[in-house]
Amino acid sequence: MTHLADKRIAILATDGYEDSELTRPLSELLKHEAAVDIISTEPGMITGKNGHEARVARTTADANAEDYDALVLPGGVANGDRIRLDEQAVSFTRSFFAQHKPVAAICHGGWILADADVLENRTVTSYPSLKTDLRNAGATWVDEEVVVDQGLVTSRTPDDLDAFCDKLIEEIAEGRHHGQTV
Repeated sequence: MTHLADKRIAILATDGYEDSELTRPLSELLKHEAAVDIISTEPGMITGKNGHEARVARTTADANAEDYDALVLPGGVANGDRIRLDEQAVSFTRSFFAQHKPVAAICHGGWILADADVLENRTVTSYPSLKTDLRNAGATWVDEEVVVDQGLVTSRTPDDLDAFCDKLIEEIAEGRHHGQTV
């Protein structure tokens, strides 16, 4: 098993996240001994669309990408739509790319990547309804369960969580990727 005991991971989400797209990567990261913080736009608790609750460790106003080794962006329509409207969340996300750190987005989590302007010449996947948005942001969109492009891991739906989590762990273990940039 890959050990990530020396890694600290940020999961960026807000109310309306797809429960399994936060809980499953969180569980896998903890199983691999990583330290994980939930980052959100407001302090306190956030609630998934099916009622799961998660405690926020830091707000986007207080979080700094330099403190983390990787970023996870869960989906959920409401989550993806809300999180991309927070300028600090967009800046936080963009900083991971500037620092060449792994980023993983599933389902509607990919929306924030378009707003962070980090998709030019990248190959990604997402929930199918984001296809046009991601293409307009400069990405090549493909319909595959998981796509890895220089440290950027993307998947479509909760059905892809096995492959998504496997590649997430692998990319974090590999560390920084020179091709992961703004």
